[in-house]
Amino acid sequence: MKKILISALLISAFSGVQAQKINLGKAAGVVSKGASALSFSNADAVKLSKESVDYMDKNNPIAGPKDPYTVRLNKLFGKHKSQDGLNLNYKVYKVKDINAFACADGSVRVFSSLMDIMTDDELLAVIGHEIGHVKNEDTKDAIKSAYLKAAALDAASSASSTVATLNESQVGKMANEFLDASHSKKQESQADTYSYDFMKANNYNVVGAYTAFKKLALLSEGGTAQSGFQKMFNSHPDSNKRAEAVKKRAEKDGLWKDPGTVTLPTTKLTK
Repeated sequence: MKKILISALLISAFSGVQAQKINLGKAAGVVSKGASALSFSNADAVKLSKESVDYMDKNNPIAGPKDPYTVRLNKLFGKHKSQDGLNLNYKVYKVKDINAFACADGSVRVFSSLMDIMTDDELLAVIGHEIGHVKNEDTKDAIKSAYLKAAALDAASSASSTVATLNESQVGKMANEFLDASHSKKQESQADTYSYDFMKANNYNVVGAYTAFKKLALLSEGGTAQSGFQKMFNSHPDSNKRAEAVKKRAEKDGLWKDPGTVTLPTTKLTK
């Protein structure tokens, strides 16, 4: 999962957006020497993920319980707080970045600007994808890599190390590295499959996954307005190919309904 940035020119197309870019504080610029030998348990992943999310929660505006963003998210995912053996908690960051992520501790964070351009079915698909990364333990790999970079461990020292306590600056660095982490193509494909199965099992409209990918494709296409845009899920096949994969499976399952031409909304969808 990559952090999504979109230029002010495109953001201005969504009227009334009151948000800011995600804030990770003044994290130290520690460069990792690279390490992979650290003994890293699921409990370690949960602990460090919670520290990272707590840090981001403190440094970013969170939609309150009566905020339209929170109300909408709870309406969609209130019944999925216990999903597939996972205990999940959901919050909305009111920021301009377009993204959503989930962590090993079950924290799911959705960015308001993503909710502004995605329909309910599309949000179900995108967040279902992120839940898939948790279920498949991809987020464990991501937080381990982020921790190693934040702690500046080398292969020799990490081989016999246990997870150390990080200072605030290192936690900020870890949160930043986690957001910038990319999963393998295999992990992304498996999360796509999880999302589709999640939609199908809950009788949601699986075509929402198709239109979500089509919107991401539109955002990632050239032009001055998207010059600062980083492709969501950029480590695996492009969004148009992912959309076609959803269409093919939906047709096979008898669930395909042609949505027509997919376009970006000119006004925000969260009221």
